[in-house]
Amino acid sequence: MRFAKMHGAGNDYVVLDARKASDDWASLARQLCDRHYGVGSDGLLVVVSSRVADIRMRMFNPDGSEAEMCGNGIRCFTKYVLERGIVSRGRAPVRVETGAGVLEVAPFWGHDGRVERARVAMGEPRFSARDIPVLLPAGESGLRLDITNLSRDVTVRFRTEELVAGYPLQVDGRTFSVTCVSMGNPHAVAFLEEPVDLVPLERLGPMVEHHPLFPRRVNFHIVNRYDGSHLKARSWERGAGLTLACGTGACAIQAAARLLGLTEETVELQMPGGVLIVSWPGDGPVHLEGPAEEVFEGEWRATVKTGAGPA
Repeated sequence: MRFAKMHGAGNDYVVLDARKASDDWASLARQLCDRHYGVGSDGLLVVVSSRVADIRMRMFNPDGSEAEMCGNGIRCFTKYVLERGIVSRGRAPVRVETGAGVLEVAPFWGHDGRVERARVAMGEPRFSARDIPVLLPAGESGLRLDITNLSRDVTVRFRTEELVAGYPLQVDGRTFSVTCVSMGNPHAVAFLEEPVDLVPLERLGPMVEHHPLFPRRVNFHIVNRYDGSHLKARSWERGAGLTLACGTGACAIQAAARLLGLTEETVELQMPGGVLIVSWPGDGPVHLEGPAEEVFEGEWRATVKTGAGPA
């Protein structure tokens, strides 16, 4: 089974063409993504034929769970299908079917004839507790901020009583003021005064991911704001753990920041693996731009073992 190892801002993936193959992708993901006994990655991207778009992307986390979408992964995925002729190079934008719907990806070609970067229309963020989902205690409001402090440009299109903004989330003796967003998958965003590098996210991340507030678990992001166009963040991803970058998370961070009136339309978001450019005017899709790089190709010869690897 041939595969490619790729990354987008340090968020790394194993990518393989499964248009003519069928397998237990969850078990394979647990094996391939293992950094000691497998190839090692933050996820497995599987190329599948689509009836509604140019191509379909399935994404599996290292624990075998399937994710709805992956913002850094879809850029790598697009580079893979274009450079290998699975989708015509003349196709722009490339329409990719995902678990979060059909998304459009605009590739940026380098002088060497390879895709260097891509810009993805990631869909419109959703702020309703029901859509994310967030399971609030009966009779409890998710909006804990003065509504006059929220961006009028954003709240005019959403029912404020359904927002989860500034909600006090308590874990391990700490309280985080979280704002929750769906980008087709659930996110909780906390803006901190404390430098994000000093927060023990490796300990706190699992507690937030599995908190009873989030029935489908959650991606957790801690953020420092430098000014209206520069942010710094670290992410704990649902089913993957600490990652060097999170594409859907970057979009959720900017959506939350715009809701709270913290940022301009476009921001540079510094993550441990690199910089992502995120744009959102307050309506319509969030746009995510960043690098897509191929590291190497290889052949996986191990037999897929159902249930193998960490659960």
